Amino acid sequence: MEKRQVYSEMLCLAGALSAVIAGAYVRSKYERNHFVVEKTVISSTKIKEAKTLVFLTDLHDKEFGRGNELLLRAVAGIDPALVLIGGDTMVAKAGLDNLAVTERLLRGLSRIAPVYYGNGNHEQRLKKEAAVYGNEYRNFLGLLKQSGVVYLADASVAVGADLRISGLDIDKPYYRDFFPKQMEREYLQRHLGPADCDRYQILLSHSPLFHRAYADWGADLSLTGHFHGGTIRVPVLGGVMTPQFQLFQPYCAGTFERDGRYMIAGRGLGTHSVNIRLNNLPQVVAVELQPER
Repeated sequence: MEKRQVYSEMLCLAGALSAVIAGAYVRSKYERNHFVVEKTVISSTKIKEAKTLVFLTDLHDKEFGRGNELLLRAVAGIDPALVLIGGDTMVAKAGLDNLAVTERLLRGLSRIAPVYYGNGNHEQRLKKEAAVYGNEYRNFLGLLKQSGVVYLADASVAVGADLRISGLDIDKPYYRDFFPKQMEREYLQRHLGPADCDRYQILLSHSPLFHRAYADWGADLSLTGHFHGGTIRVPVLGGVMTPQFQLFQPYCAGTFERDGRYMIAGRGLGTHSVNIRLNNLPQVVAVELQPER
């Protein structure tokens, strides 16, 4: 009798576990295909006129609708002054590198607003590992030029009367390790020179781990991604895991402030390798910049 009871309880437990796994799979599949638009409002005395920016990161070859028509329609509906891309639009893995999705997206975005592009670690792979990816980086540069995209690889550009946008290329040791190399303000100085103190300084820097260094350098707003929101998000605890296998890293997603300087860690739009999203919808970030009176 006891053995039968134990066996019955094990069957019930197995059934319940199977139901949970099946439910999580269905929900994850739904989330991977349904993004949300989320707005952040930031005020500054440096902003002369109100404007809205769209920030996209970590697409990883994902398409929402044919040719990303749903994503492009959502961006157009925001009516942004600028579109900023934080990197990892493609997947740079041997045998999987393909710029077709990136090309369709950039051509579509360029018809909506001026586009500014900063590198993620996948663009860096194309750039630095020619033995693996051949001419793919050169093809990528050609695509950016043909699409009229401003490419900010360790570069800065003034935009309008009140903005300066910089794109930081982060070296591999800052991405790779469980305990990554710590970034200091001097690192940004070497790569980008000084921040602009008069214009509102926006920094495209793929990893959110280094908010202190970004703020110390002079970034009024840092736009980051890379962590995909932590893959699975748990209420109160936040994102479960980063690509560097850090558990419950507080900078997985959200808006953060340090001495009046902000960082937004976008949850991104796609996945790769670990194709899971739970309580973690893909995200289009709309940033409304307003003059502070």
